[in-house]
Amino acid sequence: MRYDLIVVGAGPGGYVAAIKAAQLDMKVALVEEQRVGGTCLNRGCIPTKSLLHSAETVRTIKQSEEIGIHIDAITLDMNRIYQKKEQVVDQLVQGVEALIKANKIELIMGSGEIIAKGKVRVSGEIYETDKILIATGSKPAIPPIPGSDLPGVLTSNELLAQSNQYKQLVIIGGGVIGVEFASIFNDLGCDVTIIEAADTLLPNFDNEISKKLALILKKQGIKIFTKSSVASITKDELLTCTFISKGKDMSAEGDAVLIATGRKAAFDGLFAEGFAVELDNQAIWVDEAFETSVKGIYAIGDVASRGMQLAHLASAQGVNAVMAMNQTAGVYDLDLVPSCVYTAPEIASVGITETQAKEQGISIKLGKYPMAGNGKTIIAGSSLGFIKVIAEAQSDKIIGAHLMCERATDMISEFATGIANGLTIDQVTGIIHPHPTYNEGVGEAYELLTGHSIHTMPKK
Repeated sequence: MRYDLIVVGAGPGGYVAAIKAAQLDMKVALVEEQRVGGTCLNRGCIPTKSLLHSAETVRTIKQSEEIGIHIDAITLDMNRIYQKKEQVVDQLVQGVEALIKANKIELIMGSGEIIAKGKVRVSGEIYETDKILIATGSKPAIPPIPGSDLPGVLTSNELLAQSNQYKQLVIIGGGVIGVEFASIFNDLGCDVTIIEAADTLLPNFDNEISKKLALILKKQGIKIFTKSSVASITKDELLTCTFISKGKDMSAEGDAVLIATGRKAAFDGLFAEGFAVELDNQAIWVDEAFETSVKGIYAIGDVASRGMQLAHLASAQGVNAVMAMNQTAGVYDLDLVPSCVYTAPEIASVGITETQAKEQGISIKLGKYPMAGNGKTIIAGSSLGFIKVIAEAQSDKIIGAHLMCERATDMISEFATGIANGLTIDQVTGIIHPHPTYNEGVGEAYELLTGHSIHTMPKK
């Protein structure tokens, strides 16, 4: 049987690309070794957010006395919390499987191996196709730390797979994965330590957000060491992580150590012996149309060299790659990608930061609204946070937004829409935001760009 397209990998990049190709009347096969949904659905975004929801519920109960609700004791059933996570994952996996079937895509279970241009081998069977799309994603990157192979030293894969009520958890890495798991297990009663090599947590985000997050997490009881390098991990009764922090020898103990130092492209065993594509910094090189160095073979998402490692970006790249295969313009603007972090409060970012604007020589106007004045925020008892919006001074166009507040991840798309459409300060300040909502803070930040915010104290 011959296909127009074989997609290898059924994660958020692969299955979305397969559906888009089917909608364009391409005959499509989708190859997956494990379960559809990839890392995001099975071992990443979705299971993590399920655990976050449970942790948020615990935090809300602990704070309930502030609003007159008294609960004597909280009992955690970690097995049930993880069962709920599995129920959520199973429901979404079944939904994706139904979409694949409804779009008449052939789902081939097994490990895909590209043996030549236009040929993919799965479980000994060879399938022929006009085009191949690689969407095999990424896997945890484990640095060469002595002791990283000890029992109890985990990646996010193992931490999500098996329920365990840890008393102490050491996290190596203060990026998105590290801070989210720190928030989860701290709320679930675990003593958490974060060790990060960079100067701040979330080093790729707005500087003010990175610094303020560290203060908030410390206030919640999480111990944080930045500018720190891990020397070794040893095991006695507990695991001991030895590290150097700002020139001092230090150590932290835990029932478990989570290595959260990023992810790397996963393509082991993908290419048959004697066949290869060009690589770029340990990922698959692709051009602007996501075509590799071999014509007719494309790659998207975490396995490819272009862009950040984000599920929604992989989906967008998948759609654009399929459009390019059909000599059609891409659907998505891949230069404008929102980033989200699900801590408490949430963090979301799109466009350029103040630092990037300065480095690029762009004069800016800044509107920053502290959410301590927002009604919904005060009701929720979570006044720490802000909404910051950046406009280019010369054109008045919105070019960046950085949020640290409740529902930040739900609100960031409004800013992305404004930036994508080249909206100016005058255009966005004319939008009415409903009251009372967290979203009012967006309108307040926009007004501050004009220097005439209604609900902010005037500068003396």
